[in-house]
Amino acid sequence: MDPAVERLKTGFEKFKTEVYDQKPDLFEPLKAHQSPKYMVFACADSRVCPSVTLGLEPGEAFTVRNIAAMVPCYCKNKHTGVGSAIEYAVCALKVEFIVVIGHSRCGGIKALLNLKDGADDTFHFVEDWVRIGYPARKKVKDECSEMPFEEQCGVLEKEAVNVSLQNLSTYPFVKEAVANGTLKLVGGHYDFVSGKFDTWQKTSDAIS
Repeated sequence: MDPAVERLKTGFEKFKTEVYDQKPDLFEPLKAHQSPKYMVFACADSRVCPSVTLGLEPGEAFTVRNIAAMVPCYCKNKHTGVGSAIEYAVCALKVEFIVVIGHSRCGGIKALLNLKDGADDTFHFVEDWVRIGYPARKKVKDECSEMPFEEQCGVLEKEAVNVSLQNLSTYPFVKEAVANGTLKLVGGHYDFVSGKFDTWQKTSDAIS
């Protein structure tokens, strides 16, 4: 067997022996149902697994991972995979928090900042996807143009989270749950270079 595939099998055996078999009080209820408190949007980057970095146990977080942890605006004809996940988390699972987490040295954020108007896309999907964060890019370009590129990326990592938080409010079931006080929207940023994690709650003026 390919060593890379064998690595997955041995990894599972280690998990089963050291975690699954040792925590029946955790895993037995999960066989019947899930009731996560959090929905987490995180980047697909291999360095920023939210279960590992935040110490989340199985059953605690309903998680979506994509390029740059972006949330598109509500649309019934586009990005329905993300929309269906949000709808299920809010309407069926009744999560209490939706957390959007950006991170340091994000390739998707660099792609967003590097977008050139009128230029052909390099990838089939990446550029079109990261354009979700275009309002954040505009803000950073307008306000931080004197900064070096890497520092602009650092600012954009957080501003793109704010755009996603604003976009979450375009989903009617999210807006209703927030208004009813049953749901809170939270931004986060994980800096794996310095080992820091910051959070903030959405405010209506997060992105102008």
